[in-house]
Amino acid sequence: MQIQDPEELEPELSEPEGDEEDLFEHHRLVADIGQSLIRVDVFLSNLVRNTSRTRIKNAALSGCIRVNDLIVKPSYKVKPGDSVTIVLPHPPPPKAEAEPVPFDIFYEDEDIILVNKTPGMVVHPGVGNYHGTLVQGLLYHFKSLPLSSGSDHEQRPGLVHRIDKDTSGLLVIAKTEYALTHLSRQFYEHTCERTYHLVVWGVIKENEGVINANIGRSLKDRKLFQVYPGEGIGRNAITHYKVIERFEHCTYLSCTLETGRTHQIRVHMKSIGHVLFGDVNYGGNEFHVQNLSTKQKQFYSNCLEIMPRQALHAKTLGFEHPGTGNKVFFDSELPDDFQKLLQKLRSF
Repeated sequence: MQIQDPEELEPELSEPEGDEEDLFEHHRLVADIGQSLIRVDVFLSNLVRNTSRTRIKNAALSGCIRVNDLIVKPSYKVKPGDSVTIVLPHPPPPKAEAEPVPFDIFYEDEDIILVNKTPGMVVHPGVGNYHGTLVQGLLYHFKSLPLSSGSDHEQRPGLVHRIDKDTSGLLVIAKTEYALTHLSRQFYEHTCERTYHLVVWGVIKENEGVINANIGRSLKDRKLFQVYPGEGIGRNAITHYKVIERFEHCTYLSCTLETGRTHQIRVHMKSIGHVLFGDVNYGGNEFHVQNLSTKQKQFYSNCLEIMPRQALHAKTLGFEHPGTGNKVFFDSELPDDFQKLLQKLRSF
C-alpha cells in the first residue's frame, strides 16, 4: 500500500481572502496490487488516521471521494492499483473559546448560515487576535454547529472559507456535518461563484482582463505575499477583473477568482501597478499618483480617512445548497465606508 499523507500546507500568518486550502485535509492512497475488492468507505476508514466512519460517509455522499479522478459512491469496490482521494474539513489551531461576539446574519436555514462580515472582524483566533473573533461568536450563539474531528476540533465550527480581517462581505457557515463536508468539497475544488468589489489606485484602461501569475510569500516580509515569474516558485493564481467605474485617479472594479491564494486580489492588482486603495500592508494608504496638487492631496487624504482599510468587499456568493442540491446565489450591499468612498470619488 502506498499512502500519501495529507498535504503539508504552510500555515498562514493572516486571514486570506479566498485561500481555503489549509482548512482541508487531502489524502491520496494507492491500492496495492494484491488488494482484495473492498468498499471504498471501508477502505478509507481503515487507512485514514484520526477520522470516523461518519466523516467518511459524509465525504462519500458529498462527492468528496474520487477513484482515478472520478467521483464514486460509498459502495464502489476498490481494485488493485486504484488511486483513491478524499477531501475532509481540517481545522488548524489555535483553540477557541465561546464569547458573546455580535455578528450580522445575512441568511439562515436548517443547513447553512450566511454571515455578512463587517470590516475589522477577525474570522478565527490567531497571533494577536485571541478574542472577539467570528468563530468565538459562532461557538457562543450556535451550540450545535458541526465540529471537525481531532483534539482541537472546537476551533472552526462550520467554517469552510475565510476572508481578511479588513475585508468585508459574505461567508457561509455549515450547520450540519453533512453540509460542512458538502460545502468543503465545493470550496476546495473552487466551484463556488464569488465576486469581490474593490477600488484601486490608478485608472485601468482596458474594460476587463486576466492576471495569471504565481503567488508566494515575500522574501522580505513573511506576513506578505508577492508575485513570482515563471512556474518554479509559489502557487499558480488566476484573477479575472472587470471595470465598473473610472475616476480621475482610481478605478472601481469587480474580481472573480479561479484559484484561492492568500491575498490573491491584493497581490495580483499590485503586480499590474494598481494597489488596493487603503491597503496598509501593500502600500495602498499612500498616494500612488505623481504630481498631485495640494488640493488633490487633501482630497485623497480625506478619502483615506473615509476608508482606512483596503477597499475590498466579498459581494456575492453562489454555491450548490447542501440541503436541496439547488444552486443558490447571494448578493450583499457594500458597507457604509465603501459607499461613502465611492460617493467622495464621484464628487471630485
